[in-house]
Amino acid sequence: MAAVEGRIVVMIARLAFSSLAVLALSACSTVTSGGRTAWPETRSKAFIPDKTQTQVLLEGLPAPDRPVAVAVYGFSDQTGQFKPTETGQTLSRAVSQGGGAILVKALQDAGKRQWFTIVERESLKNLLNERQIIREMRERYLGEQGVNPQALPALLFAGVLLEGGVVGYDTNTVTGGAGAAFLGIGAHSEYRQDTVTVYLRAVSVRTGEVLTTVTASKTIASQAIGANAFRYIGFKELLQAEAGYTTNEPDQVALQQAIEKAVYELVLEGVDLKLWNFADPASAQSLLLDYHKERDGALDEATVTQALRDAPPMAPYKIKRTASADRDERADPGREREAHVRN
Repeated sequence: MAAVEGRIVVMIARLAFSSLAVLALSACSTVTSGGRTAWPETRSKAFIPDKTQTQVLLEGLPAPDRPVAVAVYGFSDQTGQFKPTETGQTLSRAVSQGGGAILVKALQDAGKRQWFTIVERESLKNLLNERQIIREMRERYLGEQGVNPQALPALLFAGVLLEGGVVGYDTNTVTGGAGAAFLGIGAHSEYRQDTVTVYLRAVSVRTGEVLTTVTASKTIASQAIGANAFRYIGFKELLQAEAGYTTNEPDQVALQQAIEKAVYELVLEGVDLKLWNFADPASAQSLLLDYHKERDGALDEATVTQALRDAPPMAPYKIKRTASADRDERADPGREREAHVRN
């Protein structure tokens, strides 16, 4: 009896381990091409987050012919949604309220700080207060009656204003799961997907014209997997075991990737519209070509060939003759043979 119980426990352990291994292999990492993480960080000390794949894209942009001065007054949450819980909605927002800070960081990452000159506007009041304090202190202790341009130069101004926000947070866009059990031993898996969408537009400060508008979306995955056993291994001896794991992709990381993708689109869309350009346009032709394919949904020959190769085989066509065709053939068989010869 002990041997039987030991074998069952080993089977359950193997099932749980296999289920968790499948989850780890099927899901992708946040910093890879999949843009998704399967295992949350469990480091006890504070750490610098790894770069996302969209951040790597931004840093890989070729240098511009000249930096673009931009101003960001904010990047607000325009969804109006609250975070859902098991007991109902709370006063916490569904997405991060720090979109402006994330956007500024993404602009700095573009081309490794070569693409944009960012001027502070979100906390402009604090900046003006500090400058006023400097003027008063220099006037009191140094006797200056006017502004010293060497000590307090003029503020930079922006030629392009960046506006936009988080416009969508759709929950449960995809849900599903699977499970199986045999003789009281089973495993199950559940899956849920949300989607966050951001819009970003560039506005000319001189004319107020909206130069271009881009949008980007990022899915947020939640997965749960578990294994359980419930069976009698002897008289009045019940074996009951359960193992499982749940992972939720951080909403903030998904929002960061969506904003970074929007900035990447903004750069290439501006180049496409001749708003700005690369220092070496020839070196960026491949980037523009890939962007056009992604934006327009174009399929290249390799993708179509692979899709046809993966498609299931089709059954041969069967031609069904009609009664009128049979009558025509009986009436004039020579014409039917002549048509076959011409074809």
